[in-house]
Order: sequence, then structure tokens, then C-alpha cells
Amino acid sequence: MALYILLASLFSALVTAAVIIRYQHLHGHLSMDHDLDGVQKFHAQPTPRVGGVPIIVGLVSALLVWQASSPSTAEAWWLLCAAMPVFMAGLIEDLTKRVSPLVRLLAAFVSAALAAFMLGALLDRLGLPVVDGWLGQLLVLQVVITVFAVGGVCHSVNIIDGYNGLMAGVGVLACAAFAYVSFQLDDQFLFVVAMSLAGALLGFMFWNFPRGLIFAGDAGAYLVGFLLAELAVLLVARHPDAVSPWFPMLVLIYPIFETVFTILRRKQRKEAAGLPDSMHFHQLVYKRLVRWVAGSDSQEYLLKRNSMTSPYLWLIAMMTIIPAVIFWRHQWVLQACCVLFIATYVWLYKRIVRFRAPRWLHLYKH
Repeated sequence: MALYILLASLFSALVTAAVIIRYQHLHGHLSMDHDLDGVQKFHAQPTPRVGGVPIIVGLVSALLVWQASSPSTAEAWWLLCAAMPVFMAGLIEDLTKRVSPLVRLLAAFVSAALAAFMLGALLDRLGLPVVDGWLGQLLVLQVVITVFAVGGVCHSVNIIDGYNGLMAGVGVLACAAFAYVSFQLDDQFLFVVAMSLAGALLGFMFWNFPRGLIFAGDAGAYLVGFLLAELAVLLVARHPDAVSPWFPMLVLIYPIFETVFTILRRKQRKEAAGLPDSMHFHQLVYKRLVRWVAGSDSQEYLLKRNSMTSPYLWLIAMMTIIPAVIFWRHQWVLQACCVLFIATYVWLYKRIVRFRAPRWLHLYKH
């Protein structure tokens, strides 16, 4: 059944994206990303940015297949309902370009609150002794921390959605980790959600990487971020004696720390936290590591450089996801890996920004 669910999600997303791309001349005045000059823009031609639509179609298709063979699908449908505020806020932004980041973040908070109410998706521990004592006694604190954490992950996934295949690839890897642990815990609900999201992302990714024929947009990025965050929260909430909060933290630490580091970096430089810039880690990889492989500014080479960036970041994500899966039962190892990743990230960032990246990271023309 797991294979059928994965294939249903993948095929539905793939076909829906194909239809959107094929008929973009009918909806392009609304759906196209025409901004080719922004500091965070690295595509060469206007492209549909409504990839959230095929992703959610894939999810719905997978749940319908699951429902045909299992009566216990209510939780999955409730989770999808909870995702609607943040998905719709993102989709409206994709179509109108008039929804501010603050409104989208508030929509993510609303979705997190709905999931907490409908599914009991609340963090009652963080793997920190003193904080866990407070969380265990104060429901309000659980709600605040959970809503803030889910909203933060939504925003962080949107931040890394900068190059063809980057967000989708990282999302698939995270889904695989969550699916594996859910399977080990015999949690069918979370296993199906993780597999469905992985399939939808793969179907979307077929058109997004390497050719960049469709972008996830805010609807796609925020939807994926919300579902990954909820998988993390629900794994911890539903299996208090088996899953440490540091397991999902390690799985998602790349986008999370990217956001934290960006906030600290902008604060140090006295820049507004909400303004876009071109100094994210993935943008440095593009400009300092792969840009010189193809020196022309033609559309062909812009696309090539764009797509060559994502595998670097997939490897960065795998640096944390692989040990998370191996040591998911050992909290102290998970904590040590989080610290090691942060140290490695900061070291690499400083080396790359100073044009002193390790030689083994460079790609050269032949």
C-alpha cells in the first residue's frame, strides 16, 4: 500500500504540473514570476510559480488512495485542513504578489494553532531539563512554543527555496527520515503523510529540476514547511518515550539554522530582518563556487549554474539527516550532531564569503 500511495501522489503532482506548464499562456498573467532582477532571483525567463497546486493535488490523491483501503484516515484529512490557511495565503501571494511576509507568517501561526487543536500537535518537551519542567505544567507555553516553531519552519523552508530542486530535494530527504522513524514506531498516519509529501515533491521536482519549468512559489514552500514541521511535532507528541525532540531538530537544522543565522547576520549589519538579500548560504554557493564553471550570461548557462547549486545543499542536508536516522534513539548524539553542524556551517560560510572555500568544494571548467 505504501508504494501505491507514493505513486499516486507522485503521478498526480507530475500530471498537474505538466498541465500548468502546458497551458501557462492562459494563466501566465497571474501565475508567472516575471521578476528576473531581484536580489533573490536567479532564473532566466518568466516561469509559473504555482507549484504548490500540484503538491497539494498529489497529497489529496494519496489520501484518497489510502482511504480506499483504510478507515483510519481522519487525522490526515484534519492535518490537510489545518494547512489551508498557510497554503491559501501563499497561493494568493503567488497570484497577486500582494500578501506581505507578515501576513503569511500569521497564516502559518493560524495553521499551527489549528493542528494543535484538532490533532493535539503540541510540543510538551524540548529535551532541555529546566524548560521541559515548565512546558509540562503550562499548556499556554506549549501552544506558544509550538506555534512559533511551526511558523519558523515554514519561513525557513521558504528561505531555502531559491534554486531549482533545492527545497524539493531537501524536503524529500526530510520526508524519508520521518517516514523511516514512523515506520519503526508503527505510526501509520505519520508514515502515510511523509510518503505522500515525498511523492508529491518528487512529481513536482520532475519539472522543477534541472529545467526549472515551474517553481514551488510561496504556497508550495509554506505548505511543505508546515507539513514537515507538523511531522516533527507529531512524532515527538505521539511518541514521548521513543522520539527525542532533537531528532526532528537535526533533520531540519539546515533550513532552521539558515534562518537563525540570517537574522543574526542582518542584526549585526543593522539591516531589516524582513528585507531580501543575496547573502544566504545557497546564494554564496551559486556566486562563489559554481558561477565560474559556465561563464556566459546566456539563458542556457544561467540555467546550468542554477541547477548545479542544489546538489551542494542536498549534501549539506544529508550531513544531518543521515546521522539523525542512524542515531534517532540517542539524544546526546543528536545534540552533538546539531552542535557540529552549526560549527561546520559557520566555518564554511566564513570561508566561502572570504573567497577561501576549501578546494574540494570547487567545480572547475575542463
